[in-house]
Amino acid sequence: MTDRFETLTVHAGAEPDPRTGAVVPAIQMSTTFKQDGVGGLRGGFEYGRSGNPTRAALESAIVALENGTHGLAYASGLAATQNIGFLLEPGARLLMSDDVYGGTWRLADKVWRRYGITTDTVDLADLDAATAALGGEHPPRMVWIETPSNPLLKIVDISAVARLAAAAGATTVVDNTFATPYLQRPLDLGADLVVHSATKYLGGHSDVIGGLVATRSDALAERLRFHQNAAGSVPSPFDCFLVMRGMRTLAVRMDRAAANAAALAAWLESRREVSRVHYPGLASHPGAELAARQMRLPGAMLSFELAGGEVVARRFVAATRLFTLAESLGAVESLIELPAPMTHASVADSRLAVSPSLVRLSIGIEAVEDLRADLEAAFAASDA
Repeated sequence: MTDRFETLTVHAGAEPDPRTGAVVPAIQMSTTFKQDGVGGLRGGFEYGRSGNPTRAALESAIVALENGTHGLAYASGLAATQNIGFLLEPGARLLMSDDVYGGTWRLADKVWRRYGITTDTVDLADLDAATAALGGEHPPRMVWIETPSNPLLKIVDISAVARLAAAAGATTVVDNTFATPYLQRPLDLGADLVVHSATKYLGGHSDVIGGLVATRSDALAERLRFHQNAAGSVPSPFDCFLVMRGMRTLAVRMDRAAANAAALAAWLESRREVSRVHYPGLASHPGAELAARQMRLPGAMLSFELAGGEVVARRFVAATRLFTLAESLGAVESLIELPAPMTHASVADSRLAVSPSLVRLSIGIEAVEDLRADLEAAFAASDA
């Protein structure tokens, strides 16, 4: 019998302890483990960087939620991204969505490029452009998708791009941070790897940094496990415990936050101060139909552009009371930011640069009436 996702979130990685009956996985802090003779490992653990029971529980949880066969946990979302980058050899070409988290682009452009890896960007929502970019004499070895993307909420057809990538011999990676496995399962749609900043919706409470990767490929998992151990970017047992605790309420949090986001997106679209709203649940969004097919719900992230420009945008984000002006996203509380000078400052001088009047909202689980009133007051205070 296959449990529904809402049930998986509660029970994944949380089997009762066979010795004590504890229903919550223990935080195992030991850095080393006794061997019964050389190589005689109890439970497969020898040293905390190589493996830890609490981390193993978290890794089994992301396997269940993403419907994979292998899971790996890292110290941050970017640590997970870096470990995937280790799959590329010098001289390889990486094809990336033209709207991604600024830190992902910074890693590719400022770090990987130094080691002979070239990163090209293309609008992967445009399948003709994706087809063209995957061709030629030097096809990419990896395709990096964000959908919904950060911060413009573009929607990419994962199945179609994964088929194109496979035909070109490329590995498909999907950053599923915005959607979470509750709304979208990239492995089911043909992706080879799915990556999360567990700091965001999976942790869900702005109190832990972490990264997760899931796959169904034995070969990719073996290489990633080697990189995880060799490079050492692993999370602490306590961080693993916090992520698992957050994951248990993922479904109910996402339902509430997505309902709030849908209501606020429609309201913002009606405001004269707003020139454009980016939210895949709106009929005006170019990816609305695809999002409805590919995702359970359109998510709880949205962005919008203010007609008054950057000066008004800066006043607006400083005028909210419930929406906290801060980076990050995906927690129970609502956050507001200007991507251009904040989360996406690293793309300011690149083709991924975003408008300085773009405001990004991470919608939390507060009462939507209170959130709307907070934004209404900010419009008035900023004269937007």
